[in-house]
Amino acid sequence: MERLCSSPLHENISTALDKHLESIHVVQARRKDEIVNASSRQRHGPPRCQDERVVLALAVALRALCLATRKVRTVLWCAFQMTLPK
Repeated sequence: MERLCSSPLHENISTALDKHLESIHVVQARRKDEIVNASSRQRHGPPRCQDERVVLALAVALRALCLATRKVRTVLWCAFQMTLPK
């Protein structure tokens, strides 16, 4: 998009994209933790409190990803509008 408008876009656009990517990485890490916890639970029995913490951490990460996705969609739409010919 920067090439289309022949100037760099606002820094908030790249910041929003970076936060979105970071949120994706956090969700992936929490999901891996959940998978590891679920597989170890099958072998050793159910420590319920730890399971709830892992699932809660995943839920928090998904909420952050949802918010970051909404913001990045809006930012990309604005960037697209700025690149359109007038």
